[in-house]
Amino acid sequence: MAHVHGDGTRMEPSLVKSAERAVRILETLAASPVKLNLSELQQRVGYPRSSLHALMRTLLELKWIEADEVRSAYGIGPHALLTGTAYLDKDPALPLAQETLEDLRAEIGRTVHFARRDDAHVLYLASRESREVHHVIPRVGRRLPAHVTALGQVLLAELTDDEVAALLPSPLSPITDNTIVDLAVLTAELDRVRTRGWAFEHEQGTPGVACVACAVDYRIPATDAISCSMPSDLPPGEVEKITEAVVRHTRKLSATLRREGIR
Repeated sequence: MAHVHGDGTRMEPSLVKSAERAVRILETLAASPVKLNLSELQQRVGYPRSSLHALMRTLLELKWIEADEVRSAYGIGPHALLTGTAYLDKDPALPLAQETLEDLRAEIGRTVHFARRDDAHVLYLASRESREVHHVIPRVGRRLPAHVTALGQVLLAELTDDEVAALLPSPLSPITDNTIVDLAVLTAELDRVRTRGWAFEHEQGTPGVACVACAVDYRIPATDAISCSMPSDLPPGEVEKITEAVVRHTRKLSATLRREGIR
C-alpha cells in the first residue's frame, strides 16, 4: 500500500527495481491481446531501452516470455502458465466452488463464474459456459475493473465507502456507455447491494449482457463471489429466478467453506 507524505504526495513502498520491472513487463504482455515489439513495450512500460533489453533476454531464457522467429515481437511464455496453474491448484476453496458452478449451471443453464477481488479488479478463477454459447470466450485468468462488473460491485460493497474511494482509480474508466463512472453514483449503488445482498449490472461491462452476483462470505470481508451472465433483454421474472438460484447456491457454498474451516 502506498504511503502519503505530509505534503500530500504519494510515496510507493520500497521495491527491488529489477524484480518490479520484470513483473511489470509480464503484466503488460499478458494484458495485450497481441504480441508487442520492443518499441511498443518500451512505450507502455517507460523503461530505458538498455534495461529493457537485458530483462527481455533473461525472461526469454527462462521461458517466461516468447518471441517470434526474428524476435520482432514478444508475448507471454509457457512458464508463466505454470505459476498461474499452481495458484489454482493450491486454492482450497476452488474445488468446492467449481462443484457449485456445475450445480448452478445445471439448474439455470446460464454461464456462471467464480472470481476473486484483486485490489480494484476482479480475477476470474473458474467459469462454466452455457451450453447454448457457440463462441466461448475464455474467462479464467481474465482481470477486469471491479466497478464495471456485478462480481466487483458485490465485493466492493463488502468495504466501507472510504475504503472504496481510496481503492478505485480516479476517474473511473468506462467500458460501455452504461458503465458507472461517477463515484457518488457507484457509492449509492453499493448501498443498494448491501441492502439486498446481491449485485446486478446491465450492460456495464459488455453490450447485450447483464449479470447478477453474490458474495461468498467465508472471509471477512468477502474476497470471492459467484455470478451469472445472461442476455440483457430477459424478462424480469426470468432474472428473478436466476438471482434466487445464484444467491441460494452461493450461500450454500459459503456455509460449506466455513464448515470445512477454509479461509
